[in-house]
Amino acid sequence: MAVPTLVPSARVPRSPDAPRASSSGSLALVASLLGFAVITIDVTAVNIALPDIRATLHGGMAGLQWVVDAYTLMFAALMLSAGALADRAGARRAYALGVGVFTAASLACALAPGIGALIAARVAQGAGAAIVMPASLSLIRQAYDDPRRRARAIALWTVGGSVSVAVGPVLGGVLTEAAGWRSVFLLNLPVGALILVLLARVARSPRRPAAVDLGGQVTAVLALAGLAFAVIEGGHMGWTSAPVVAGFGVAVVCAVAFHRVEKRHPAPMVPLSLLRQRQVGVALAVGFAVNAGFYGVTFLLGLYYQQLRGMSGVAAGLMFVPLAAIITGTNLVSPRAAERFGRRTVIVLGQAVLALAMFALVPLDADTPLWLVLVLLVPTGLGGAFAVPALTAQLLDSVPGERAGTASGMLNSLRQTGGAMSVALFGALIAGGGDGGVGGGFSLSGMHGGLVVAGLVLCATTALAAWMLPRD
Repeated sequence: MAVPTLVPSARVPRSPDAPRASSSGSLALVASLLGFAVITIDVTAVNIALPDIRATLHGGMAGLQWVVDAYTLMFAALMLSAGALADRAGARRAYALGVGVFTAASLACALAPGIGALIAARVAQGAGAAIVMPASLSLIRQAYDDPRRRARAIALWTVGGSVSVAVGPVLGGVLTEAAGWRSVFLLNLPVGALILVLLARVARSPRRPAAVDLGGQVTAVLALAGLAFAVIEGGHMGWTSAPVVAGFGVAVVCAVAFHRVEKRHPAPMVPLSLLRQRQVGVALAVGFAVNAGFYGVTFLLGLYYQQLRGMSGVAAGLMFVPLAAIITGTNLVSPRAAERFGRRTVIVLGQAVLALAMFALVPLDADTPLWLVLVLLVPTGLGGAFAVPALTAQLLDSVPGERAGTASGMLNSLRQTGGAMSVALFGALIAGGGDGGVGGGFSLSGMHGGLVVAGLVLCATTALAAWMLPRD
């Protein structure tokens, strides 16, 4: 696997070789789509399964937060260096490794006897997903040399992710209602096996030299874990309790250590020179805020529908379908709007709409008509989906070509971190709100407070983008 990508033409006549290459490309695309789908579905499907997990494993709100964040934090932190792994090992081998780890961890999740074992398995799942994400794109890049065919393949990959967001909650609800929450994880096993079978027929990938920044990776994981621990447990133990203060301390010390390691490393996974570029810093801040708002809302609503409104898992999952449809459609419109009105305008407008969506959801209570909840979710889908494609293009155009992969990894990592931190904060708030919690420990005042925080953060990054991004 270390050398050629296709069967040498010296041994195989040219005419039969072309169909095999085309077939290999199609198989690579299908394998990439399936991998991207399962790691995306796993986030949204598990959100719907949380109440059932709580009832079965008797975990509190902190445990449910860790079930979500253990996956997301490892996904975010390891994504910084997973691209280098794909280069060193080759896209096909790295993708197979990621899928294998994810699938084995899914089995461990399904068999987990307690909340601690489930959280540990979710850590391993996140590690596998972090390898799958960049390797899947590398696999597509390898399979399609023609830029136009490659663009179509990447567009299909992107739409597949959007569709997975829609399928995830419904699938999670149906599986949880029919066979329990463990079936949500068991579904990954046949899909993972199918991907590995397809990969066996995909052309081998070349290896490329790529430095591994082990010190930076370890300090990044520890910094994010310390921060998540402090935020999650702060709502339960108290913000001045010794473990929480220690968690913040670990986060600060490891963040400082990360900065020093990256400064001295000859090939850092996060080049500090990029962070000093104004457009890069703004893009990372915006990506963090957008995901914090969107994933915070989906986490809250998954619990709101079931714990406060008493809806079944299937019904709760169906409530997310209109939102996902809006996201898919808006993703397709956003690039055209950016061409016509400029990326800066689209990025600012998208954030502003998402910020307004956060504030519009604040009045929700147990008696809000469901049709009104769906109407209020429309700007949530529009805002983030409108801003992100233009934001990504703006970031990639602001860095040299050889830094594009690194910059993209940084953006995706910060976006995942934003989602993880919002789940940590929102979970702490809804578990410890001033009204004492209703609907099985769900605090309405905590939910309202989380939405206000998300809205204010988005207002700040909207102003930052309007002030610091160049006009185009």
